[in-house]
Amino acid sequence: MSQLVTLKIDGMTCASCVSRVEKALQKTSGVQAASVNLATEKAQIRIEDGWDQAPLDLIKVIERTGYEAHLPNMPSKVKKPWFDLHGTWALGLAIVLSLPLVMPMIFMPWWGHDAMLPASTQWLLATPVQFILGARFYRAGWKGLMAGSGNMDLLVAIGTTAAYFLSLYHWWILGSDSTHLYFESSAVVITLVMLGKWLESRAKQKTTQAITALQALSPVTARLIASDSDQSEEQYQELPIAQILPADRLIVLPGERIPVDGRILEGESSLDEAMLTGEADLVTKRVGDTVYSGSINTVGRLIILAEHVGQDTLLAKMIQMVEDAQAQKAPIQRLVDRISAIFVPTVIVIALLTFITHIFMGRDLALALINAVAVLVIACPCALGLATPTAIMAGTGLAARRGVFIKDAQALELAHRIQLVAFDKTGTLTLGRPHIHETYINDEHAQQAISILYAMQSASEHPLAKATLVWIKEKNLTKDIVSIKEITTLPGQGVRAELDSGERYALLGYQQAQELVPGISNQAIVEHALKQGLSMACLLDLTAENSSKLLAVLVFDDEIKSTAKTTVTQLKELGIRVVMISGDHLSSAKRVAHAVGITEVYAPVLPDQKAHQIEDLKSKNQIVAMVGDGINDAPALAAADVGIAMSTGTDIAVHTAGITVMRGDPLLVVEAIDISKRTWRKIQQNLFWAFIYNLIGIPLAAMGYLSPVIAGAAMAASSVSVVSNALLLRARRF
Repeated sequence: MSQLVTLKIDGMTCASCVSRVEKALQKTSGVQAASVNLATEKAQIRIEDGWDQAPLDLIKVIERTGYEAHLPNMPSKVKKPWFDLHGTWALGLAIVLSLPLVMPMIFMPWWGHDAMLPASTQWLLATPVQFILGARFYRAGWKGLMAGSGNMDLLVAIGTTAAYFLSLYHWWILGSDSTHLYFESSAVVITLVMLGKWLESRAKQKTTQAITALQALSPVTARLIASDSDQSEEQYQELPIAQILPADRLIVLPGERIPVDGRILEGESSLDEAMLTGEADLVTKRVGDTVYSGSINTVGRLIILAEHVGQDTLLAKMIQMVEDAQAQKAPIQRLVDRISAIFVPTVIVIALLTFITHIFMGRDLALALINAVAVLVIACPCALGLATPTAIMAGTGLAARRGVFIKDAQALELAHRIQLVAFDKTGTLTLGRPHIHETYINDEHAQQAISILYAMQSASEHPLAKATLVWIKEKNLTKDIVSIKEITTLPGQGVRAELDSGERYALLGYQQAQELVPGISNQAIVEHALKQGLSMACLLDLTAENSSKLLAVLVFDDEIKSTAKTTVTQLKELGIRVVMISGDHLSSAKRVAHAVGITEVYAPVLPDQKAHQIEDLKSKNQIVAMVGDGINDAPALAAADVGIAMSTGTDIAVHTAGITVMRGDPLLVVEAIDISKRTWRKIQQNLFWAFIYNLIGIPLAAMGYLSPVIAGAAMAASSVSVVSNALLLRARRF
C-alpha cells in the first residue's frame, strides 16, 4: 500500500530544476515514485505506508537540492525582503537602469554619431542590475552546482558575468572607450529574463483561473437551523461552513449559493448549476431532490438536509480532481525530462566550443567571448519545462468549465487517440430512471406478491427496485408487513430473500421470465415485452424443497437520453467505432442500441465479464474508452485505456474513471475527446516552438549572428510564446 504526498516548491525556474528535484526524491528510501510540475510548482510523491515523518523528510530532501518546499496549505518559509527582487518594482527598476544603456545602440544609425554613455556611467547603471537585481540567478545557479547539475539560472549567471567582467577588463586594463564595452549586454539580458519570467508568471496565473473560479463557488458561511427550533419559525444562526456537519438543517435564501451537498426538506426553486455542470439552463428542484454545493438558489426559499460537507462535497472532489490532473505529468513529458537532464551541460560544452573555435579562427577575444555568452543566454530550457504542463493546465481548466472533469493527465493525453468507445446502457444512454410499463400479478397471491416486493425492494438502491416502490406507492397498493431475515445478491440475476419463517424463500430475477419459469401463464405479456425489447423481472416464491410458484412479472421501460443518438453520430463522424456492453438481456440492449445507431452489442454481460470484454477489445491494438455510471461498470472503467464516468452514477464509478462528465450527458464524451485533441495539438505546438528556438538560435549565436541582447530577447520570447499559445485554448468557442 502507498499514500500520496503533495508539496509546494519555491525557486524552480526551468526543466533542469524539475529533473534535479525528481531525481533526489526518487533516490530517497521509502519513495515509490515522484512527479514534479514546473507550471504548478508542485511535487506529487507516492510513499510507502507507515512513513510518519514523510512530509518533513521529503521537504529536507528538496531543500538539499537548493529549493524551498512546504505543504500546499502552509505558508512558504521563504521570507520576502522589503524590496521583492522578483516583483514588478524590481522589473521596473531594471528597465529604468537598462534603457539608457541600450537606447544609444538602437538609435545610433539614425543619429549619425556616437551617443554611447561614458564608461563610468555604463558601469554605474549595469552594476546594480548585475549584482543586486540579478542576485537571484547567482543564488539559484550556485545551488544547482552544489546539487551536481545546472539550470537556466546558471546559464544566465555565467553569460552575463562574462560580459560584465569582459567590459571591466577592456575599460580598466586596456583603456578602451565606451563603444567597445558590453555592459549593456549583461544588464539588458538580465532585464529581459526578468521580463520573460514576469510575463510567464502572469500567464500561468490565467491557466489556473478555472480552479480559482470553482473554489470561489463555495460559500464561507451557512444558515444553521437550531436543532430545537420549528422550521416555520426560521430560527437560525450563521456559522462558518467548516462548522456544518452532516444531518444539519440549513436555510438557503433566494440569490444565495447552496453551502453543502444535501437533500431538500422544504421548498421549491430553480437552481443555477452552470459552473458545476457547464449547463446554462436552470434546474427545477423540489422536496426530496439532491442539491450540490456551489449551485445558486435563484427564486425560492429552501430548507435542506446536509449530507456531504467540506471536502466530501461534489464540488470539493471536482476541484481536487482537476488540481491533481494539473499536477500530474502527461506521458510525453517523460521524453522532455530526459532531454532536459542533459541540456544544460550540453549547452555549456557548446558555448566553450564556440569560444575555442572563434579563437582558433583568429577572431578577437572579446568577440569570441560574446558569441559564447549569446549561446548560453539563448539556450534557456524554460520553454521545454513549460510546454506540456501549461497545455495540460489550460486543457483541464477548459474542460472543467464545460462540465468535463479530468483527474488523470494520461487520460487527457490518450483521449485524442480513442478508436473505440464502449457504452453501458442503463444510466448512460438511457436516463437510468426506469418505470413499470406493464405487470402480471398472480390473482391468488396478489397481496402476498405486493408485500414481498415491497419488503425486498425497500432496502435496495437498484433502479428497478426504486421503480417498483414508486409503482406500489402510485397505485396505493396495500401491503402486509413481511420480515426478511437475509437478502443475497446474485450478480446479474437479481436477489434471493429468506422470508420470516426461515422455511420460505423468494427470488426476484432481473431476466427473461420464461428463462426462470418455463411455460408460465399469460405469455402475452412476456412476448410483448420481448418484442419491444423491454426489461423484465419476475418474483418467485420458493419453498425449502426448491419448488417454485410465480407471483408476479414486472415489465420495465427506460427513456433514452435526448442526446444519445447525436453522441453516437458525432463519434462515428470522428472515425470512432461505437459498441454497447450491457448487463441487461439482449433484446432490451438491442432496442436501445438500434434507437441510437449502435450496431455492435454485447449482452447480457456480468460485471466481471465487462472488464474481460474491454480487455478483449483492447487486444486488437485499439485505444478503448469505456463510458458507464454504475458499480457494475467500475471494473470495465478501470480496464479501459480511458474510463469516462457519468457524475449522476455511483461514487465508485467516478473514482475509478480518469474522466467524469457532469449532467450525465453522453454528448460530453464527444466534448472530452475534442478538448483532448485540442490540448494535444497545443502540446505539439509548444514542444515545436520550444525546440525550434534552440535548434535555430544556438547555431546562429555560435556563428556570431546573434548578440547577447537579441539572444536574451529570444529566450524570454520562447517561454512567453509557449504559455501564451497554451492560453489560446481558453479562447475556444462552443
